[in-house]
Amino acid sequence: MKALILAAGYATRLYPLTRDVPKALLPLGPGTILDHIVRKVERVSGISEIVLVSNHRFASAFRGWAESRECSVPVRVLDDGSTHEGNRLGAVGDMAFAVKEMGMEEDLLVMAGDNVFTFDLQEYVDFYYKRRRDCILVQRMEHKEDLQRVGVVQLDEGDTVLSFEEKPVHPRTNLGVLAVYIYRKDTLPLIDEYLNEGNQPDAPGYFPEWLCQRKEMAAYRARGTSYDIGTPEAYRKVTENYTTLFGN
Repeated sequence: MKALILAAGYATRLYPLTRDVPKALLPLGPGTILDHIVRKVERVSGISEIVLVSNHRFASAFRGWAESRECSVPVRVLDDGSTHEGNRLGAVGDMAFAVKEMGMEEDLLVMAGDNVFTFDLQEYVDFYYKRRRDCILVQRMEHKEDLQRVGVVQLDEGDTVLSFEEKPVHPRTNLGVLAVYIYRKDTLPLIDEYLNEGNQPDAPGYFPEWLCQRKEMAAYRARGTSYDIGTPEAYRKVTENYTTLFGN
């Protein structure tokens, strides 16, 4: 299994913090946002490589980070060639780019480069190997406005996905999908099919919404919390409370 970190956005909502620094390399605790995510990935057995997709503007910064850090799992940085908001590929577009560029033929753990979390990725991967189905990670959310910003699913008693709606105006349940996905290697060619149909290339949740209508998908119930660092206020809260939230 490979791990794919999507970090090619421009994070304009965080300006001026991210005008010259990619969001994933903003300071957080004893390192950066990216360090926090990678430490989680490194604890998962069987990850052969971490692949990070960057835009062209920040690719050199990510390569510098990779060269300066001692990682127990190899890290490869890919430049998707985009230079500004207007020509970015989007999260699903970057997934397709990475799969093609790497000639990937392994199962794939996909994560957003701006979500930090407390849950254990090893337990999630173990769940995947038990179910052998494409997997999403879900969590109960009590506030409607939080559910409206993510995917919302209905599950059967065995946690198989019955329905998936990305960013619903009227959420059907309180089960929100977090931006951590596991795809079987035989699912990866379907990313191109999804894009060739003219579907939304941006938010990563639109692909599993489409996919669950074509393949059986399982949902892992996360034991922990995730924080989406999308605004200056969200970043400030996480940095100020890092030790309390993450314990290190």
